[in-house]
Amino acid sequence: QVLLVESGGGMVQTGGSLRLSCAVSGRPFSHYTMAWLRQAPGKGREFVAAITWSGTGTSYADSVKGRFTISRDNAKNTVSLQMHSLKPEDTAVYYCATPSGTDYFPTVPGGYAYWGQGTQVTVSS
Repeated sequence: QVLLVESGGGMVQTGGSLRLSCAVSGRPFSHYTMAWLRQAPGKGREFVAAITWSGTGTSYADSVKGRFTISRDNAKNTVSLQMHSLKPEDTAVYYCATPSGTDYFPTVPGGYAYWGQGTQVTVSS
């Protein structure tokens, strides 16, 4: 069973920073793409960022480019999302996720088979 557990969410003012982390267990972590996605109130889930198994490749949604950075530590089975210059529109539940296959690098929510329970990020204006 693949288990993903997020941490690090909270409330911050506009322009502030937060760092999210996700611990993964249940399969060889270093073989798979990892990603962060989010769901704002009343909206569907949207892709935020993804990182390849090796950490050498990344992809970001246009809305977060230059503000968010995804990283991973394959020795600790963790993936992180450093968020700077936060805006009220970044308010959402943030999920870490991973696909079922080793050769996948999805940039849409439907490409991810395993999800964490989510962590709330609230940015106040």
